[in-house]
Amino acid sequence: MDVHQVVDGVLAREPRAIARAISMVEDGDDALPALSAGVFAHTGAAATVGLTGAPGVGKSTIATVLVRTARAAGRRVAVLAIDPTSPYTGGALLGDRVRMQEHATDRDVFIRSMATRGHLGGMALAAPEAVRILDAAGFDLVIVETVGVGQAEIDVAAATDTTIVVLAPGLGDAIQMAKAGILEVADLFVVNKADRDGAAEVQREVKQMLHLGATRPWDPPVFATAAADGTGIDELWGAIARHRTWLESSGTLAGDREAAVVHEVRALAAERLAASVAAELAGDDGIRAKLRDRALDPYAAADELIRRLAPG
Repeated sequence: MDVHQVVDGVLAREPRAIARAISMVEDGDDALPALSAGVFAHTGAAATVGLTGAPGVGKSTIATVLVRTARAAGRRVAVLAIDPTSPYTGGALLGDRVRMQEHATDRDVFIRSMATRGHLGGMALAAPEAVRILDAAGFDLVIVETVGVGQAEIDVAAATDTTIVVLAPGLGDAIQMAKAGILEVADLFVVNKADRDGAAEVQREVKQMLHLGATRPWDPPVFATAAADGTGIDELWGAIARHRTWLESSGTLAGDREAAVVHEVRALAAERLAASVAAELAGDDGIRAKLRDRALDPYAAADELIRRLAPG
């Protein structure tokens, strides 16, 4: 299947073509520019929701019940689980496709765990490309689940329209969240496993930290859920819809999306320039020798490389 067939298949909503396109993103395929050119004009309609939080808080369970709720409302849904990549096997660690078996036979649900095996830009660049593929394939809602609360995961979640931070009692989440700076990117907070001791305390801590922080145009609500039995999910679903309405009515959605794609362009350009600089240095023994002999300083060497790569 060549890239043009893949693009046509994605636009025709063919599961095999969608899976192939995401594999191309994972592997950093040479045909990615052609794939992006083919789907980009067909994107922008899907609502995107990011789910982030420490392992064990129940993100996959929440994703599963959100899919169930969306399907009951007649929405086509895709779930993209961004996995850490093993440096030894290249394998993905999450098992979302196993945990979401109730949706396995539904043709209007697409679930994919994605590892960034070959993409030089890692998750922060691979995830938006994969989301665009799902958007172009006509999914109304794309849920992006990350595995943790590190900077890379926060960057991915922040690139979605609505970012949900999931917490749970007994994990010290509130303190870790403050350290990670995740308060700034969250649009909604969920204290899951609310039937356990300590859930009310976590909810209270989050509200206190939000109260101490800077005033924001959107005041992030804090919900308590027990996703395993569906408790609180209707309220969460309603809040997602309200946030979407606010994004559209305030003009924030268009601005945020523009900022996200501009950031992505900058990152892609920097990545390509870095690769070009590395190749130029690898093939120029003279510059390396001058640096080694202290005959050329790093700033002068950088200027020389810039002149070669961007004349004029």
